[in-house]
Amino acid sequence: MKVDSLAFDTPLAAVGAAARAAEDAGDDGWFTAETSQDPFITVAVAAQATERIEIGTGIAVAFARNPMDVAYSANDLQLLSGGRFVLGLGSQIEPHITRRFSMPWSSPAARMREFVLAMRAIWSAWHDGAELDFRGDFYEHTLLPPFFAPGPNPYGPPPVLLAAVGPRMTTVAGEVADGVLAHAFTTEAYLREVTLPALAEGAARADRDPDDVHVAMGLFVVSGYDAEERAASEAFVRGQLGFYASTPAYRPVLERHGWGDRGDELTRRSRAGEWQRMPELVDDEMLDAFAVVAAPDELADRILGRYGDVVDRVSLYTSFAFRDGDGTAFREALAAAGTAPS
Repeated sequence: MKVDSLAFDTPLAAVGAAARAAEDAGDDGWFTAETSQDPFITVAVAAQATERIEIGTGIAVAFARNPMDVAYSANDLQLLSGGRFVLGLGSQIEPHITRRFSMPWSSPAARMREFVLAMRAIWSAWHDGAELDFRGDFYEHTLLPPFFAPGPNPYGPPPVLLAAVGPRMTTVAGEVADGVLAHAFTTEAYLREVTLPALAEGAARADRDPDDVHVAMGLFVVSGYDAEERAASEAFVRGQLGFYASTPAYRPVLERHGWGDRGDELTRRSRAGEWQRMPELVDDEMLDAFAVVAAPDELADRILGRYGDVVDRVSLYTSFAFRDGDGTAFREALAAAGTAPS
């Protein structure tokens, strides 16, 4: 199992140092989320500051762009990083796409499937000299004069991971992507009962082996070396869970556990601006379902016991930080459990 760092809003001036620190610590990947800055620029800075670690977007918003835009950016970053780039894409939700980015929104799973296929057709035209003639319901790419084609990339196209929560988008990931990015707001039961079957269904549609579709997952972790650290870690995770549970798009996860009504109340509180009252609805049962709760020296075993047979790589959502060599021991324990696909 690989261990990644996931960065949010790291100032560009600090990105190089942050990525190098993750590399020096032994992490396998350093991923940046698209929140308040362009993830592709962030990745470019991180790639130039590192030598070994994989660098990726976790995620870039696909529907804020078009397949040709992303194909160029991903190709450049694959070249710049020496073949270490991982393209993580997500759909975001309708209000952000239509009101923040002023882009069209419809049939997100079908649109994402076509987005990835169009991007692969573009890469094929550059790498293999195939004629660019992609015609779909959402995207059409039929013009590629030689002047605008970068030619073959010596490292090939980067792997594509799709962020997915619902079964439709997860099926698309199984069909057209190299892996799925399972949201941290996912329980073990939901992963095994909904995500993995949908991933296998998508792989079957493309006549692929489901084991060839990687599973990456963010994990909420509650830990600490003393009561104060543990309490701070728990408060952070309860706050994050309350926030995500208020989002209607993630309601299927709650409903799987019979917590739909709680999600409705959290949505109401978020719309009323009652942010401080949201964590109180995350009881211990919900906390244990979503988060790995353990002492620092027990975290690796607890993660492997819950996800070791199905997840290829993890990133930790937590305010907790390992001390001294405990982080190294944690990474080595996960790595020793098996070799994740590269």
